[in-house]
Amino acid sequence: MTRPPPPHEKGAAAVALVATTAEVLACTELDEDMLAPWERRRLAGIRVPARRDDVVAARLLLRLCASRVTGRPPREVEPAQRCPGCGQDGHGRPYLPDHPGLGAAYSHADGLAAAAVGPGPVGIDVEPLTRRPGPLPVLRRLLPEAEVDAACAEPDPGPALLRSWVRREALFKAGRDDVRLAGWTDHRRAAVVALAGGGAWRGAGPGPALSPAPAPPSGR
Repeated sequence: MTRPPPPHEKGAAAVALVATTAEVLACTELDEDMLAPWERRRLAGIRVPARRDDVVAARLLLRLCASRVTGRPPREVEPAQRCPGCGQDGHGRPYLPDHPGLGAAYSHADGLAAAAVGPGPVGIDVEPLTRRPGPLPVLRRLLPEAEVDAACAEPDPGPALLRSWVRREALFKAGRDDVRLAGWTDHRRAAVVALAGGGAWRGAGPGPALSPAPAPPSGR
């Protein structure tokens, strides 16, 4: 049975983390055996090992974010997914059944993972800094016209178009376009990140490094 949210959840500070897939998989707080059976079944369909690692890392990072917001150990966090379109479970937007007052989101791309948990709708997106979205006619249909025009006026439109793209994806994952939106570049991980919703975000320094690597996951 789903428990009612603790009294502090409504005003809880949100946590967002960005890491490389290698950092997450080396984290001593996290282990693939935390994943639920339904998540393992979905992983079985991923034939590219690197992509499978990215998905595992993003799902584990989501548990770490939820742990830092709720105070529960990552192993006790049990995310679920539900599609807002068809209403089916097992795919679509992640959520925390035991914490209905909190929103949850994760993202992964080419050796990168990001996750966020906070009050209300939450969305996050991460892309490699070198990625260039396109083609332009598609971007013009999906992104704000003024942003595309401004990007195309630059000598190299790619970086500006990428920033617009991750912002759009973060809002899409939040399910709303009227929430707080922030974007930044994680130069250490060569990543562009956008974060939507969640109210007051606090730094989520990982305490001990998530891995022996010199660059522990960044908090936002």
